[in-house]
Amino acid sequence: MIRSFVDVPADSHFPIQNLPYGVFSPHGGGDPRVGVRIGDWVLDLAEIADAGLFTGPYLIAADGVFAQPSLNAFMSLGRQAWQEAREMVQRLLNADSAALQGNEALRQRALWRIDNVEMQVPAAVGDYTDFYSSREHASNVGSLFRDPDNPLLPNWLHLPVAYHGRASSIVPSGQGVRRPFGQRGPEKGGAPHFGPTEKLDFELEVGAFVGPGNRLGERVPVEEAERHIFGLVLVNDWSARDIQAWEYRPLGPFLGKSFATTVSPWVVPLAALEPFRVDGPPQSPEPLPYLRHEEPCAFDIHLEVRLQGEGMAGPATITRTNLRHLYWRLCQQVAHHTVNGCNLRPGDLLASGTVSGSEPGSYGSLLELSRNGERPLTLPGGETRTFLEDGDTVTLSGWCQGDGYRVGFGELTGRVLPAHP
Repeated sequence: MIRSFVDVPADSHFPIQNLPYGVFSPHGGGDPRVGVRIGDWVLDLAEIADAGLFTGPYLIAADGVFAQPSLNAFMSLGRQAWQEAREMVQRLLNADSAALQGNEALRQRALWRIDNVEMQVPAAVGDYTDFYSSREHASNVGSLFRDPDNPLLPNWLHLPVAYHGRASSIVPSGQGVRRPFGQRGPEKGGAPHFGPTEKLDFELEVGAFVGPGNRLGERVPVEEAERHIFGLVLVNDWSARDIQAWEYRPLGPFLGKSFATTVSPWVVPLAALEPFRVDGPPQSPEPLPYLRHEEPCAFDIHLEVRLQGEGMAGPATITRTNLRHLYWRLCQQVAHHTVNGCNLRPGDLLASGTVSGSEPGSYGSLLELSRNGERPLTLPGGETRTFLEDGDTVTLSGWCQGDGYRVGFGELTGRVLPAHP
């Protein structure tokens, strides 16, 4: 197992086997630029490029891609350039290499302590699509609001259901989320209510950032779909359940979803996730030919959600699940998204939809955990929750467990702020 000359704690999400990409700004000033996370440090790739250490033909031809306020330019280069960069960074950080380890001046310029930088949303997101790909989640929601005996709509087992979200309200981890206003449905035949949501919720999701896109009118075959995926992030697609329930028929979510979507700062490349590739759940009936794939394209990623109220001494883990449970895989999502000729572009975000397992402790939203408020969740210290309260902090985390190392996403956090007066 290769090791870095940079000290990496044993339980770190960011060993040399990971090397996720992000965009950071130094606290002392300076333009945003692209970096790679290693342990508790960020390697400044713009400095590495300026030092002439990227020698591969694809990266030489794409000068300046790391001195950018987003990953879009780098993501657009495609898999060969990504592989060049990954191999170069692994060599530079390897404990057996002196190119960076032995160059003190360059180390001083290129390695930043994580607490000395501010992380940004990693990409300029042009379009955001939210899928609905967890069978357990769709079944739980269907049993709550439609028919417990037939919770899935007739199309669900035949295609990856999705809707187009709002890219302008994607925010970075750590930014507070304001409780939104909207209409709530009438009670007992009365008039609708207007005011702050009373059912604010989180959604545990994983998102895929698109690298090279496809031309308008051309589709991406399922077996080529992963060539268009740069890497994965954690996503919290905050939801106002009462606003959503009143507005979503017949056209789907709108104000109940568009007020905020939080993404984690570090994009884990598919190359780092390769050792954790697994078969997904059996699909029956068999998908139509354009959605069938031969090779496994699910990933064994452990996911957790922690919640901490203002009066709590520490966070409480309220959900543990795994991305491997996702019924519709990433490759199928890309194939379906483009089958009508829709063109994806670098930086587009495709979110999985809420990831839930089969047991109550593995549900990916408070809507499911509390049965839409019917069964309050008891937290340490005696507090209860049906939905989120002002001051609550929600933390998402995820990782793959290797033999003596982890490949992780770090944390995604967001704190609920009171509604505007």
